[in-house]
Amino acid sequence: MELVIGTKRWSTWSMRPWLVLKATGAPFTETLIQLREVETSTAEIRRHSPSGLVPALKDAGVVIVDSLAICEYLAERFPGLWPADPVDRALARAAASEMHSGFGALRRECPMELGLRTTQPMSPEVEKDVRRIVELWMGLLDRSGGPFLLGGWSIADAFFTPVATRFESYGLDLKICGDDGRAQAYAEALLQTPEYLAWLADA
Repeated sequence: MELVIGTKRWSTWSMRPWLVLKATGAPFTETLIQLREVETSTAEIRRHSPSGLVPALKDAGVVIVDSLAICEYLAERFPGLWPADPVDRALARAAASEMHSGFGALRRECPMELGLRTTQPMSPEVEKDVRRIVELWMGLLDRSGGPFLLGGWSIADAFFTPVATRFESYGLDLKICGDDGRAQAYAEALLQTPEYLAWLADA
């Protein structure tokens, strides 16, 4: 398998399937394309990805684009990436899908920038996003008992790892969004997984 990704400091969508593929233990080749280099990156991505976007997974003569589609493909090949219980699996998929399609204000105002440490007040729009994330996390942690959203680490946790980096980078105060300490502890746990630490070391 070959996974085509963008710059590790910035590319949240690349991080998600990379973490999942790393967690499988399967060998893969990583092709890194430096983003924000207009003269090279677009043409280079097109060589690998018909959508012109990263990430893209190449396997068995097929190219799969979109981070969630890649993770679903990996889950078919490597059982255990989603929870075994059907209800837990549905909740994990719903959480990953909500992250995949939502939280636009957080994305726009707090882009991932690994290594950045700053503080800034949350806009009302970002606060709304963060409140929903905290609510979602605590509800799933209540159900599972942790340490990850549905107990053991899953694709859903991979999808929220870039969110945890944003909370750290921008010093966002989860307490004002209803956190009783569990959401912060979960975010910190995401940033201590071996897979994330390997990504961070490369970034």
